[in-house]
Amino acid sequence: MVNLKWLVLALAVAMYALVIAKQDKKVIFTSVAALLVIGLGIAFPGAIFTSGSGRFYALTHAFSSLVNWNVLMIYVGSMTIAALFLYSKVPAKIADFLVKVSPSTGLAIVLILAMTGIISIFVENVATVLVMAPIALSLCKKLKMNPTMFMVGLAVMSNLEGTATLVGDPPSMIFASYAGYTFNDFFVHAGRLSIFFIVQSGLLAGCIFFYAVFARLKEKTEVEGEPVISVVPAILLLGLIFGLAAISFIPNEVPFLSGGFVMVLGLAGILWYIFSQKKTGSETWELVKGLDWETIAFLIGIFVVVGAISETGLLKDFADFLARITGGSKFAGFILILAVSIFISGFVDNVPYIIVMLPVAGNMAESMGINRELFLFTLLIGSCLGGNLTPFGASANVVAMGIVKKEGHPMSFAKWLKLGGTFTLITTAAAAAVLWLLWA
Repeated sequence: MVNLKWLVLALAVAMYALVIAKQDKKVIFTSVAALLVIGLGIAFPGAIFTSGSGRFYALTHAFSSLVNWNVLMIYVGSMTIAALFLYSKVPAKIADFLVKVSPSTGLAIVLILAMTGIISIFVENVATVLVMAPIALSLCKKLKMNPTMFMVGLAVMSNLEGTATLVGDPPSMIFASYAGYTFNDFFVHAGRLSIFFIVQSGLLAGCIFFYAVFARLKEKTEVEGEPVISVVPAILLLGLIFGLAAISFIPNEVPFLSGGFVMVLGLAGILWYIFSQKKTGSETWELVKGLDWETIAFLIGIFVVVGAISETGLLKDFADFLARITGGSKFAGFILILAVSIFISGFVDNVPYIIVMLPVAGNMAESMGINRELFLFTLLIGSCLGGNLTPFGASANVVAMGIVKKEGHPMSFAKWLKLGGTFTLITTAAAAAVLWLLWA
């Protein structure tokens, strides 16, 4: 048992190292690691997965218990609705409206950035940046302005809001799975304001920061608007939000109810796309194929490997170690988790990091005898906002860098760090301060 415990750890370390080194092949590495873990479980029954026995228990346990299918169903369904929402041109129409009603271009830019953050609560970050980029570029061309800061703003604001709700980003779904949170728990939990409002304090700080950056743009301008194709996807998105909120009130939720509900809405959207929009099979396939299936495959592998690490007791060992080095200090633990999360997420995909660290943070809080939400929310804030630290800390950052390079304004690491790093420090400090006041 002891030997396999350290073998699983070595396998996980190798997997993470390869994922960091070769991001484009991360699905291969996580899939191979998961298969090796299952293979070891079959070869040595009870040595890794101690909750059951039998030669093929490792295989059935991995895909029935370790992989959270409800989370994956929510992700696929919400991705589908998000893609249709962007297709509908509703977000672009809202942005056009903000430009028209704003008294100055500087304020219009800040409002567009705030809207980008709000949209990314429900829509994948990269897709949000891509749909808002033409609006930003059009505005910058009219003003004869370098679009770099605007594009960086789109990226960092879209990353900021990913943790705000259950359907925002994979990390929030993974957190909900671990903590047993419903959709409504992201707003109020145990009678206190929850992670949604903590993240909004970061959004407010980010808006103030960008207003200081763009305040000099006093003149008013307009962009050519695009007509809305349909409001149906927006209705589906609202149905998703209110439906998940309603399901949260069910005392004993039926397994896969929330995931199944979101999948049904996604399927309804696909049927609308085919029959109402008169799309061909190939056009529909392009929409479906364009969804983030890589993250789904990646998550399945990660769920299995991290589940194996957890069941061997390694995560509890790590949590006990962190509790010891902080001397049992609540504030020291808070700062340690926040700082480590920001730094690591600035360079590494936050999905595998948060899957590993959620049980660590939870066990650490338990060993210190404090409210686990303090450390779990700290982990969420640090890992989500930390992605803004560097130009490759999040996929949205890479996309924004590619757009400004294509426009003839290549951006250096140092220049990103100056803007993105400052934004990260300001927004994280604001969110962390509110978190401490609410949950410490």
